[in-house]
Amino acid sequence: MISDFSGKTAVITGAGSGIGAALARRAAAEGMNVVLADIRFEDAAMVAAELGDGRALAVKTDVSDAASVTRLADLAWDRFGSVDLLCNNAGIVPGGRHRKVWEYTLGDWQWSLGVNLYGVVHGMRAFVPRMIAAGRPAHILNTASVAGVVSGSGSACYGASKHAVVRATEALYAGLKEVGAPIGVTMLCPGLVATGIFDAERHRPAAFVDGDGPVLESADLEAMRDELYRNATTPGEAADMAFAAIAEGRFYAFTTTAFDAAIRQRADDILARTDPSFEDILAMSRLDAGLDRGRGPS
Repeated sequence: MISDFSGKTAVITGAGSGIGAALARRAAAEGMNVVLADIRFEDAAMVAAELGDGRALAVKTDVSDAASVTRLADLAWDRFGSVDLLCNNAGIVPGGRHRKVWEYTLGDWQWSLGVNLYGVVHGMRAFVPRMIAAGRPAHILNTASVAGVVSGSGSACYGASKHAVVRATEALYAGLKEVGAPIGVTMLCPGLVATGIFDAERHRPAAFVDGDGPVLESADLEAMRDELYRNATTPGEAADMAFAAIAEGRFYAFTTTAFDAAIRQRADDILARTDPSFEDILAMSRLDAGLDRGRGPS
C-alpha cells in the first residue's frame, strides 16, 4: 500500500468525467503525476489541462480493447518511469435500466462487459505484472458498485458486470497476498453518485450498437433521476473516500450504508438456502440521496 502520494504516479481510466476526473484531481492535489485515460480524449485532455504543469498526461484509451490498455501502460511508464496507483475506474450503464434480463441486446451485454469487466481485466493484465516486477509499494483501486453486491431484476446487464468485478478484485487481493507483493487493493463500491454514467448511451461506440438504437429512459425516470442527483454523493466526495481507503490500506470503500440491509438479506438468504428476496434498488437509491426517512448515511 502507499500512504505518501507525493511524487508518485497514478493511472486512472474513465478520467474524463465523474469519479475518474475527481480521482485525477485528488491525485494531483496529493502531488502525484497523473495519466488520464478515456475513450473521449477531449474530456481527458480538458481535465489534464486543468491540472497543468507537465504532471498530467491524457491518453485516448478504449478499455474494452486489450491493445489499447497495453499502450496506455507503455505510455505511462515511458513518461513517468513508474506506476504507483492504478485506478481501473471506467464504467458505463446501458439505457433502459428497467428492462428484464432477457430484453437486453447482445450489444448491451458486449458493451457492459467490455467496459465494466474487461476494462478491469485488461488493466490488471497490462499493469500488475510490471508493478510486481518493480518491487515497490503500490496500490490498485478497482471501481465496482453497490450493484455488484446486491441483486434483483433492475439493471441486470450493469449489475452482472459489477458482480464479476467484485469477484475479480477479491481474486486480485488474494493473489497479491499469496505472492507477497507490496501492493494494496481497494474495491470502491459507489452507491448513488452524481456523475454522467447514466448518459453513457450518448457515446456508445458503433461496435456495440444493435437493434433499433439506444433505449431511452422514460420522462418520469429522467425526472426522478434529477431529483435523486440533487442530494447525491458528489464525485469529489467519492474520490475522497477512495483515497482515505487507499491511504489506510483498506479493501472495502463504500460511499453509503443505504444498501447494507439488502446486502445482509442477500447473504442471509444464501446461507439459509432459501429463495432470494430483493429490495427495490430505486428505493435504496432514494434513501442514499436522503429523500426517504431523512438523509441516508454515506
